[in-house]
Amino acid sequence: MQARSVVLPELVAHRGNAADFPENTLPAFASALDGGIRWVELDVQLSADGVPFVVHDAHLERTTRSSGDLRLLPASALDDVDAGEPQRFGELHRGVKLPRLQAFAGLLARHPAARAFIELKRASLAHHGAVPCLERVLDALAAVADRCVPISFDAAAVAAARAATGRPVGWVIDRFDAASQQTLASLRPEYVFYDYLKLPPGDASLPPGPWRWAAYEVKDAARALAEVRRGAALVESMAPLHLLAGLQSALAQA
Repeated sequence: MQARSVVLPELVAHRGNAADFPENTLPAFASALDGGIRWVELDVQLSADGVPFVVHDAHLERTTRSSGDLRLLPASALDDVDAGEPQRFGELHRGVKLPRLQAFAGLLARHPAARAFIELKRASLAHHGAVPCLERVLDALAAVADRCVPISFDAAAVAAARAATGRPVGWVIDRFDAASQQTLASLRPEYVFYDYLKLPPGDASLPPGPWRWAAYEVKDAARALAEVRRGAALVESMAPLHLLAGLQSALAQA
C-alpha cells in the first residue's frame, strides 16, 4: 500500500509562542524562534508620542498590570508597563516588559533565518493616521525591513505599505463576500490571512490568485492539514510548538 502524502504548511507563531509566554512579548517570540518556527506575527500600536509598541489591544487591561489607552500615554510611561499577562499566568511572568517594536527588531536581527508579519492595528491607524503609523513602524524596523511583511485588516494601510516600500504585503480578510473579493483582486497582496471559522461551510478550495493563504487561529494538526488541503500555505497558531510537534507526528505516521 502506498503511503499517503502529507503536505506540511509553514507555521506562523501568532503573537509568538503565546501558549507558554505572555503574548506579544520578547520571551514569547524568542521561544518560538528558538523552537524552530520560521515566521512570527505581531501586533503594533502607537503611543501618544508616536512610538510603536508590540501589543494587540489599544487598552492595556487585558494583558498587563496597567490600565488606560496606550494611544494617549507617552512612551516613557509605557516602558514601565508589566506585560506578564497576570490574568493567564499569575505571577509566573511578572516583570516582562511591554516591548517597543525596535526591541523586537533587535531580537529578529539575531535570528537571520526568521521573518515577521507586522500587523498594523486599526485602532492606531484610526487615531494617528495610516501614513504616520507606517512611517514610524518602518523606521523602527529599518535594520530588518527586508524580513518584515506589513499586514493589516485595513486595505488602505496595506496599499500604503506597498507604495512606501515596494516589498511584499499582507491583507487580513474578515469576510468572504463579493466586495472583499474585489478588494483582494485590486490589492493583490503576497499574503492573505483568514479566520478559518469564517469560511463558508464545506471543503471548497480557497480562491486562487498570486498570493499565499495563511489560516488562523489553528490549534491542532488535523485542522492545519485540512486548511492545507483547502489551499493554505501557512498556518498561524498561538501554540506553534505544540502544533509543530503534532504535524511532525502526522508526517511520521503517514
